[in-house]
Amino acid sequence: MKRFFLFLPLLIAVVLGVVLFAGIGKDPTKLESALIGKPVPAFSLKDLNTPDTLLDQSLFKGKVQLLNVWGTWCPACRDEHDDLMWLAQDKGVSIIGLNYKDNREDALVWLERLGNPYSTSIYDPRGTLGFDLGVYGAPETFVIDEQGVVRYRHVGVVNEKVWQETLLPVINDIRENG
Repeated sequence: MKRFFLFLPLLIAVVLGVVLFAGIGKDPTKLESALIGKPVPAFSLKDLNTPDTLLDQSLFKGKVQLLNVWGTWCPACRDEHDDLMWLAQDKGVSIIGLNYKDNREDALVWLERLGNPYSTSIYDPRGTLGFDLGVYGAPETFVIDEQGVVRYRHVGVVNEKVWQETLLPVINDIRENG
């Protein structure tokens, strides 16, 4: 019995090593989503800029778009903002914003100060749509096809590299293969 206790630290170290080794090389930006291949969940939320306007999932019909989850409280959202402006202005990418668990006035000041890359911004102060989308936090970006179906989910900052290597190939595949 005393020998068992001598080997217990070694056993714990081996188990811990196996667990840590299993996580090496996994990309934390590739969290699986149960919504891949399914329509954007039904919702009815206000437009950030025009509170009298209600938006719903029909917003995602007709063209391939990005849905970007963001908040003024999110430092990484600030990091990606210039890249979103570049995508919207220089590349002509249609981006819908989901202002997630935020204050409307803060969000409007943010967009006024930094520029607005969003064709439309959904205001989700309680995070209901974010919850239905399975959002862990911000930023997260979804590729939505012209039928309103979620085709891809990216967790983390969108920058030029993510655009070129990840999002653009997904969009091109949708356009070529439907």
